[in-house]
Amino acid sequence: MLNDADFFAGDAQNIAPDTQELQTPVGELHLRFYLPSQDEFALSAVGICEVIQQPLDRITPIPNASPLLLGAINLRGQVIWVADLGQFLGDNSRLNTDRSEIPVIVIEEQEKILGLAVQRLGDMEWLDPDKLGSAVSIPDQIAPYVQGEWILGQESKKTLRLLDHLAILRSARWAA
Repeated sequence: MLNDADFFAGDAQNIAPDTQELQTPVGELHLRFYLPSQDEFALSAVGICEVIQQPLDRITPIPNASPLLLGAINLRGQVIWVADLGQFLGDNSRLNTDRSEIPVIVIEEQEKILGLAVQRLGDMEWLDPDKLGSAVSIPDQIAPYVQGEWILGQESKKTLRLLDHLAILRSARWAA
């Protein structure tokens, strides 16, 4: 049987490097995702209520609703509108609905809640807000919803645009 002296005997240098020290992440947590055009965007984890893979047959179309809306879902007894985020942002490519499930990012603010259907989910990642720059060369249609962008590769000039979930929720375009 081991006693405390046996357990703590030895040198801390023998401990595996991954268990020696936890590193504090730099930045804020964000969810990366893709639209049908393969443009990559991010949303702050603070504004995300839930991320689900929603079966397409569980999204109920709503007659006479905005063409931006795919329909409504029942999420644990709460009715949530599901919108095609790509169409909302003016993406010319249509969301692929020829599959069994669609990724939906549920965002909320106080009593407002909305599901954003996207083409594909990426990773959760810590991104440094100090490296967030002004968005350049973005269409006027999406400018009110973009907080800025990160340059991911200097050579490729690939960018990751940060969306403002509050601006999306408060948009007058949902009434159209």
